[in-house]
Amino acid sequence: MFSANSRAWIHPLLCLIFSLVSLDVDGGPVPMTILQSAVAKGAVCLDGSPPAYHFSPGFGSGVNNWLVHMEGGGWCRNVEECVERKGNFRGSSKYMKPLSFSGILGDNQKANPDFYNWNRIKIRYCDGSSFTGDVEAVNPATNLHYRGGRVWRAIIDDLLAKGMNRAQNALLSGCSAGGLASILHCDNFRNLLPASAKVKCFSDAGYFIDAKDISGADSIKSFFTNVVNLHGSAKNLPSSCTSRLPQSMCFFPQHVVPTMRTPLFILNAAYDAWQIRNILAPSSADSGKAWTECKLDIKRCSSSQLQTLQGYRSQFLQALPASSSTGMFILSCHAHCQSGDQTTWQAADSPVIDKTRIAQAVGDWYYGRSAVRKIDCPYPCNSSCRNIDNE
Repeated sequence: MFSANSRAWIHPLLCLIFSLVSLDVDGGPVPMTILQSAVAKGAVCLDGSPPAYHFSPGFGSGVNNWLVHMEGGGWCRNVEECVERKGNFRGSSKYMKPLSFSGILGDNQKANPDFYNWNRIKIRYCDGSSFTGDVEAVNPATNLHYRGGRVWRAIIDDLLAKGMNRAQNALLSGCSAGGLASILHCDNFRNLLPASAKVKCFSDAGYFIDAKDISGADSIKSFFTNVVNLHGSAKNLPSSCTSRLPQSMCFFPQHVVPTMRTPLFILNAAYDAWQIRNILAPSSADSGKAWTECKLDIKRCSSSQLQTLQGYRSQFLQALPASSSTGMFILSCHAHCQSGDQTTWQAADSPVIDKTRIAQAVGDWYYGRSAVRKIDCPYPCNSSCRNIDNE
């Protein structure tokens, strides 16, 4: 299932769409900062190259507000997979290209009314551990550096020095593996900012659940255990979780969120396309390839497969935090990552729950205009999913 050549764990098409060719109603490419000073701290990408981020300065009323968004892109759980990433932009800043900001990062007031004039940062993802790794030793045979936790801290320190230490409002966000990172680093982020600042966290498609696959195996649990062990992630996982549970269990949001102190908003599809393909029905559990078409297009699922998907939705909903203080927008779309592109964040035909678009829900929650805890009806009830299903 999880071979070194498998792209399922990296979902490159989605990441390229959101990272390189996002619908740009806001402007041209955003400059990339290569953080050379991080190298001396050992805060480097898998190949030893310096980490990078894109920074669009805030203006007007948003000059002291900071939105830090972490890029997604799967994980590598063994040497072979990490070596493969080392040869592309998922493991080296040498291969990173310019990108434009859109969606939650866009600077168009109509398209992104609550965050358009904030300081907006996108941290590039080049470590394969959701920014948690920290292994000192480097094998010269592979030259792999497992330093994601150091990368995150080096970039945050650089942003603090550039004015984030005076933040009045701040939001730590991310998509997919970056959405998981926004949960794992949330309380730490809060601790690094002024006590007077309003600090919250936002996870888009990062709520990966601890569930068995269709064969009854714990595929995702095994995978995450290998990631944590390889990257030495334990020291950067929330101690509020690792003090209670085995370390690798604390890579699952459902075991971390209940003890978080910082407000969190969860944006996720109940039929998350990546989770269906890789947690529920990975190739190792589907040797007969009966799920191949269903995984690619939910409309091609058989009645029994749809019943299984409804069961997965139930497991997903049960894994969500019960606290009413956690914001939620749980769509019934077959999609993955929805905040980084204008078409899903806020557009005329963006997906809605109760006539509310994602951008409005997140803004209402962040500013406390209303409590937001929206959970969609089961598939296929939401016709507004039509433009994003199966992406």
